[in-house]
Amino acid sequence: MTPDAYAPRLHRSADFRLASGVVLPELVQSHIALGTLDAAGANAVIVLHGLTTGPSMLNPDAFAAEGAWSGLVGPGRAIDTDRYFVVCPNALGSSYGTTGPASIDPCTGQPYGTTFPDITVGDMIEAQKVLLDHYGVTRLVAAIGPSMGGYQAFEWGVAYPDFVQRVVAAVTCPYHRSPIASEAALRETLAKAPAWRDGAYVDMPGSMQPTMKTMRIATLRRYGIDNELAAKFPDPAARDAEIERLAVEWAAVFDPNALMTLTRACDRFDVRPRLGGMRAPLLYVNSRTDAGFPPELALEVMPMLAAHGVNARYIELDSDKGHLASGADAALWSDDLARFLQTAV
Repeated sequence: MTPDAYAPRLHRSADFRLASGVVLPELVQSHIALGTLDAAGANAVIVLHGLTTGPSMLNPDAFAAEGAWSGLVGPGRAIDTDRYFVVCPNALGSSYGTTGPASIDPCTGQPYGTTFPDITVGDMIEAQKVLLDHYGVTRLVAAIGPSMGGYQAFEWGVAYPDFVQRVVAAVTCPYHRSPIASEAALRETLAKAPAWRDGAYVDMPGSMQPTMKTMRIATLRRYGIDNELAAKFPDPAARDAEIERLAVEWAAVFDPNALMTLTRACDRFDVRPRLGGMRAPLLYVNSRTDAGFPPELALEVMPMLAAHGVNARYIELDSDKGHLASGADAALWSDDLARFLQTAV
């Protein structure tokens, strides 16, 4: 597959109504689309990214803290682009080309900034449905994602039970766990930067970049980056330098208000009351060393799913790569994923 195949595409639509009732005059969705949609529009897979990532999670050799999935998506891989039409949309409110706080508000000609409306994980899915309708998708073979992408996969399963045939949720949970991130903690951290001005910074990314970089380094270490990089950078100083490089690269482009918007949406995520509406079978995957979504969660989640009639299977990845495991140790579960996508439903 050529590098051009991974170039982001843009889809524009008008008057997108949020769950709050607020209407976005224009919705721009950046996304990657790989493979070919069949004549029936029925071979599509939607791959959903984590909180601080974007569609580049599919790029060969990409780094993505919540899962770099180039080892799982592509010709002949578990999510086989010779078999499936794969769409990876940048989430509503994010920083990689989809409408969010850094976007221009058509009504004012200025960036939305702090005026960008509150969104929900459900709003992300409704935006994605607009994108899939644009392509002519009539059903999803699967909704799949790690971390916040897993939140979205769960949301797809309960919001569109007749449209989604399978759900794959990795390093995640059917509700938000505060140890991962919280709006209050994030706001407190950002407020320590003199340039923050309660989100009204005007020279982003420069003024907020040092704070964002420091936050990113802490996040990457919490997610398991040291073990991920240990083989390639055995020298601790070289590894520290690489972690800093990755943090600087991210901080230069990720808008702090977008991080606030997405974190707020995650804070409110909880599909437990609606699990009874999920008809799709579920593959639930966590990592032995993920501090945010520890494997012990399966002892709670799997009985909960069974009680709601969800046909679920659990895989625990024997990985030392923490929250990065679903992509960093893709080989541990790629065969299981391929079989799951091909089982009859």
